[in-house]
Amino acid sequence: MAGYRKLSRTAAQRKALLRNQVTNLLYHGKIVTTEAKAKEIRKIAEGLIALAVREKDNFENVTVTAKVARKDAEGKRVKEVKDGKKVTVYDEVQKEIKKDQPSRLHARRQMMKVFYPVTAVPTQNKGKKKNTKSVDMVDKMFNEIAPKYANRNGGYTRIVKIGPRKGDAAMEVIIELV
Repeated sequence: MAGYRKLSRTAAQRKALLRNQVTNLLYHGKIVTTEAKAKEIRKIAEGLIALAVREKDNFENVTVTAKVARKDAEGKRVKEVKDGKKVTVYDEVQKEIKKDQPSRLHARRQMMKVFYPVTAVPTQNKGKKKNTKSVDMVDKMFNEIAPKYANRNGGYTRIVKIGPRKGDAAMEVIIELV
């Protein structure tokens, strides 16, 4: 007996399908799919959430000095002439950044292997490329989803049956984050 469902697909198609559905489940909070797919999605999603919960506080805040280009009122870089050349003027700024510990960095990379890129489109710009922004799913996992499940030992998803599909009578379910 196999350790997973084949879902009548080749390995590459199956992996792509599951990655897509796991990404959408964790981005939207719930999706509608068939029962067999939902059970496979649950395995992957719960593993990722458990990884995020385990590593959510595993970082340190570090102060670094960065060189930032000085800008004028219009937002253009300020240039001055040195030795007959125009040179951009830089200011040194202290920045507070989060530095991942090695295990959190590894967890971040493990998650990035699963997630597809997500682009958020504002509702007023439906169908347009303008003002779309890329969503960092790994950051969402650590900052939004992991704190929500910090006091929970597994069981992060719920599968609710909603009845057979009209076309092929496959059992449809809603899989959602608890």
